[in-house]
Amino acid sequence: MSIHVPLPIPTHLDEASPPSALSEKEQTLYDIVLEHFSAADYTLPNVNQEKAALVVDEKFWLSYECLLRYLRATKWDANKAIKRLEGTLKWRRDFGIYDTITPQHVEPEATTGKQFLFGYDTRGRPALYLCPSSPCQIHYTVWMLERAIDLMGPGVETLALMIDHADKAKIPSIGTARTVLNILQIHYPERLGLALIPHLPLLLCTFYKLITPFIDPLTQLKMVFNPVITENGLFRTVVDAEAWSANSASRVFEPGQLVREGWNGSQPFIYSHAVYWEALVKLCEERRSRMVVAWHRIGGKVGTKEWEVKVTIRDETMNVLVDAETC
Repeated sequence: MSIHVPLPIPTHLDEASPPSALSEKEQTLYDIVLEHFSAADYTLPNVNQEKAALVVDEKFWLSYECLLRYLRATKWDANKAIKRLEGTLKWRRDFGIYDTITPQHVEPEATTGKQFLFGYDTRGRPALYLCPSSPCQIHYTVWMLERAIDLMGPGVETLALMIDHADKAKIPSIGTARTVLNILQIHYPERLGLALIPHLPLLLCTFYKLITPFIDPLTQLKMVFNPVITENGLFRTVVDAEAWSANSASRVFEPGQLVREGWNGSQPFIYSHAVYWEALVKLCEERRSRMVVAWHRIGGKVGTKEWEVKVTIRDETMNVLVDAETC
């Protein structure tokens, strides 16, 4: 029987862990950034004063982990992190993250199933499947990135990109590729865990060589071309696949978290827009709503830990399941 809806978020109760403690120097730099955005009179610079104050969605976005991602991306330069965070806050407004890019806005691009979220890797990272196509998919790609973030469980801050150039794919223009890369690298720092790219023909090898100069070195290290897929799952290399055992950590995806078509997984997923789209939108909207409620309950301020928010709703979900089982 085919599956047409996203898989549930894994709980990973034994594997999830809270953010590591900061060194004294790191804590000092973090406090500088936190105090900047937490100031009672803070407003976004160079913005119409009537709209310069941060709204709830923006304060929610400015989490403990978010501030650290930007600090790490700027090599722990507090001033650069502040400027970059403010640049992204403005970009998110201008791009329409909170108002323009809605499910209704991007749905026409979603009907073909060229992008979908399904399954999680062995580290709990949501898998975003991409079949590269036309330039007009940039808004849709960003919307899907935001939904992948919604589906990250406790302790998970990155996603796995599954870029399949087989079948329906087209070679995107260099301009489109650069635009998407710039958005990812500038406004979503440290959000990419892996980029898995199978079925890479010679023509696509040339394309990737052309865009490689625009990809930062750390991102390049996360790109895995022609990963190895066996009955045991997906692996980075042949060596990893051959050395794998039940106690090994070399496996990237279990078969049960991979789609069958194109990826040789065990899940008979088939994209049916009428079923999948409604399920994805509902799943993400309900989860995000619960996270915002939990965020308010914890304190509702800049610097709140994503870990605490996600653990709160995870534990609530687990308690509901336990209660249901005992009824």
